[in-house]
Parts: sequence; structure tokens; C-alpha cells
Amino acid sequence: MSIREAIAAGGDRTIDPAIDPLHKGIGWLDETVEREAAVERGWNLLREDLALPAAVLYEDKLRNNLDWMQRFMAAYGAKLAPHGKTTMAPRLFAMQLEAGAWGITLATAQQVRAAYAHGVRRVLMANQLVGRANMAIISHLLADPAFEFYCLVDSAAQIEQLGAYFCERGQQVNVLLELGVADGRTGVRDEPQLQAALQAIANCNGSVVLSGVEVFEGVLKDEDAIRAFLARAVGTAREIADRGLFGRTPFLLSGAGSAWYDVVAEVFSSADLRDAAEIVLRPGCYLTHDIGAYREAQERIQRCSPVAREMGEGLVPALHIWAYVQSIPEAGRAIVGMGKRDAAFDAGLPVPALHFRPGDALPKPPSAHWTLTRMMDQHSFLHIAPGDDLRVGDMIGFDIAHPCLTFDKWRIMALVNTHFDVVDLVRTYF
Repeated sequence: MSIREAIAAGGDRTIDPAIDPLHKGIGWLDETVEREAAVERGWNLLREDLALPAAVLYEDKLRNNLDWMQRFMAAYGAKLAPHGKTTMAPRLFAMQLEAGAWGITLATAQQVRAAYAHGVRRVLMANQLVGRANMAIISHLLADPAFEFYCLVDSAAQIEQLGAYFCERGQQVNVLLELGVADGRTGVRDEPQLQAALQAIANCNGSVVLSGVEVFEGVLKDEDAIRAFLARAVGTAREIADRGLFGRTPFLLSGAGSAWYDVVAEVFSSADLRDAAEIVLRPGCYLTHDIGAYREAQERIQRCSPVAREMGEGLVPALHIWAYVQSIPEAGRAIVGMGKRDAAFDAGLPVPALHFRPGDALPKPPSAHWTLTRMMDQHSFLHIAPGDDLRVGDMIGFDIAHPCLTFDKWRIMALVNTHFDVVDLVRTYF
């Protein structure tokens, strides 16, 4: 009997799971059958219908974060192009676009191709487009007149390469001039580099279209330095506009990672450029949020931003890694079946958030002293106290401290409702 026939026949909801190691968490080999098994047959996390460890997204919390960020941007008259590299999940891209996002930000030509294949038609590639194969990917996509694409430039050498490639094919590529800072990442550092880049664009005879100015303020850590950098971007954009060098009306003014988007929104929106500029901000981690650096950044935003304060409760963690307690080998220590292959560990170890014993009605908060002390590839060391009510087979849901790296470890995630029913599957394309 095939998997599909077994599903049609009914019976045990977990019959013959045919686990594919590339698809941990759900694991059916056929995408259609996966959804039939998990959704149409009423899979539920708490009934142990999912093989753990599993990455679980909470639908209500995602909706909260989607709505909150859209309202925040609207208060400043800014557009939202969330960074898709965080999730690389077309299902989540669609949710973001349906909620009002201007487009999707991506980082590589391969990511752009994956997003396009799943229906995304406006992309800001917040990176330089360099190399023949990468240019070929974008050239192929630009054959679709419905596809709107922007990439970054920061040197005459790169601009000349873009111009030669796209001119030869009779195409135009839209670019944003990236500004940078000393000891930072990419971006124009000084006035001579700026003028050289502008001249190189002028020499491309229309194959490279200057469409705006871009910064990534996340390379700086001090708010005063960030504000000065943003003011420089506004001044540069105004100068270029006064010289009539933009090929897009309105020109784009873009910045903002997930930590300082409030400051970027404030500075850009108060620069009296709204008629001339379209402000596009690019945070990505807001969608699932976390309990590490981004929680700290959001706490600062809630304190310091008058818009955020008026909006009330902000972003909430919307992603858990669920795992079993698989051994309690000694007093004060439990071993959990989750490791570095399952959750980010570079920005802080996961934190226990929910404790569930199969057969109980609902999860409950974990003991406050439960703490991960160490992670290996497939195991985590959980500090407990002697006599704690914890058993082998108990399930623990963990908050994570870096959404980008956690998403990168999963090809399928379960989307659940407030009853922990699986309502959809979210695939990633890293």
C-alpha cells in the first residue's frame, strides 16, 4: 500500500511515516501527501503526531508580528520590504506580501531566483550583484516585464561590469547606490568614490539605472553614529536628486535591519523627502522575533519610540523548537533531544518556554531554574534540580535566540493554531 493509499484508507494517523532525513519534523516524501497527512488528517503537536525535534511556528503570533510591523511602518509613511534571508520560506513571504509589504528583500541571486519561482515579483537585493553566473540569473528573470528588481552598487568597477553585461543583452538593471562607513562592510566611503560611481553609471548609456540610495546601519552600534550616517544618506540622496541623476521617480531611500528600524524610520521620514522619495525599510527578524539580541533591540524600541509606545504590546516570539526529554542520567541534569543541528546557538542558547507531558491538557510554564548549559550536535544539557517534576518523554518547547540560523536548519516547519493543530506546512529554500 502506498502512503497516499494508506492515508485515504484511514487508520493510524502516523502510519508509515517514511521519514526523509532532509525533511525532519514531518518527513513525508511527497509534498502533497505531506500536507494531506499533517493538515487534512488533523495532526496535533500535543498528540505527538510530529516527530521531535520539530520546528513549530505559531499562527496567531505571526499574525500579531505582521500586523504590528505594518502599522509601525505606516505611522512613518514608510514601506516594508522584509528581508527574506531570515526565513527563505515562500509561504511566509506570501503572508508578508498579503499583509501589505512593498516587496521582499533578499541577499543573493540564488535567493532571488527561489523567491521568483514562488511568485515574488518585486525584489530589493540588498547586496552587490557580481559575477557572470549571478548576473545571468537576474537577466533571465528580467525577461519577465512583471518582475521589478533592484541591487546595490558601490564602485565604478562593479558598475562597469554590470553595464557591460546588461548592455550586451539589451536590458536595464535598477541599482541603489550604497553608502558605507570606515571599517564597515560594503558601501561608498568618501566623496571621490561617490563621484566615480556616479560617473560610471552615466557612462553605461542607460543599462544601469540609478534608482535610489541605500544604507545598512547595522554595521554601527552607537545611536549617534547611526543618526549621522542616516543624515549623510539623506544629504547624498538630496544632492543626487538636485542633479537630476535618478532614473526613478520617486527615488528609493532604503535602510534598516532588525535592530534600529525605529531610528531609520524617524530620520528618513522627518527629512522632508516624502514627495521625492519612497522610503523602504528592510527588517526581517520581526516576523518570528527571538529572545536574544532582537528582544533587547525591541525593548529599546518600546522604550524610546513614541510610535511603538502608543501601539502597546509589540513583537512576540513565534517560533519554538520542540524536543523530548530523552534521559535523566543524574540528579540535576536532563538530556534533551535537540542540538546544534536543530537550533541556533551562536547568539545564545535556546531557553525553555513550555513544558508538556503527553496526556495532559495543555503545556505549562517550565520551572524557572531550568537552563540549557551546553549543546552538542543532537543533544542539549538541561540543568534541573533534584526532585523536579520532569520525566523521560516529556516535551519542551524552546525559545530561540537567532531566527536566521534556526530557519537555516529546517526544510519543513509546522504552522500551528492556538490549539496546537497543524494548519499548514512551511517549507524553506536555502
